[in-house]
Amino acid sequence: MKQFNPEKSPLIIRFSKIISNFFNPLTALFIYFVYSSSLQYNLSETAKLFLPLFLIVVIPISAWIYWNVRKGNYSNMDVSNRKQRKSLYFFIATTLFLFLFYDYFFNENIDLIVTFLLLLLLLMQLSNYFVKSSMHTAFNIFVAALFFGLNSTLGIIWFLIAVLVGVTRIILKRHTVIEVISGALIALLVSFIYLYANIQYQH
Repeated sequence: MKQFNPEKSPLIIRFSKIISNFFNPLTALFIYFVYSSSLQYNLSETAKLFLPLFLIVVIPISAWIYWNVRKGNYSNMDVSNRKQRKSLYFFIATTLFLFLFYDYFFNENIDLIVTFLLLLLLLMQLSNYFVKSSMHTAFNIFVAALFFGLNSTLGIIWFLIAVLVGVTRIILKRHTVIEVISGALIALLVSFIYLYANIQYQH
């Protein structure tokens, strides 16, 4: 009997591309921020809070990746090449530092989520010297922790989404099993620390 190989099924490949492309790190974080802000703020307050984040972090990162793909410095929008990711990690870290600087000096606030995003990124950058840890998997697991802090059911659902995303990265051969597991372990570590810090912060 011929063994079924999901990596050669056009339907599974197409489905994997849809899941992988949609649940990229920026989209996953955006969905969380929309949901969390809908619980706490009205539309004008949300715009005031997240416009700086959008202008300082989201737009520059998207533009940086697009520009480097166009210039041929990055092989694709996922930045699948491990060596190419070094500059991406440094650039993202810079935008997060700039946002934290802005938020502290203009709002006298230290954003807990962005701080832990920076920690996650720095650990991912460190691991990149040894293995190309999956950013898609790592960020979706961290988003699951963010959701869990608000609603445990949503947190579990998003964790399952993160697992699915990790599987699609393997099917699409963007990552090996080891790379997906590495990203997951880093994210789990940061997520547990975040959830503990969040509990302490609320009290």
